Amino acid sequence: MIVQTLILLRTIIYFLGGKNMANLSELDLQNLRHLMGGYDVTHCKMKEYAECASDTKVKQFFEKGAQSAMQNKQQLMEFLQ
Repeated sequence: MIVQTLILLRTIIYFLGGKNMANLSELDLQNLRHLMGGYDVTHCKMKEYAECASDTKVKQFFEKGAQSAMQNKQQLMEFLQ
């Protein structure tokens, strides 16, 4: 997922064309909110799946996915500051 995040960040940089936060359009902001919301949903779902899993490997898989989604959101937020 880290590779996907880096690709996403490169895409955002390209898409924004070096704009700062004050110059983002409403559509830009909506797209960024959508991305961050997706990470929140993924984190919550993966966490819930991990709690329901009885198999150790499956549980670890979903825990790792939940952690990765939260890290991706935090990286995106850091990038936007």
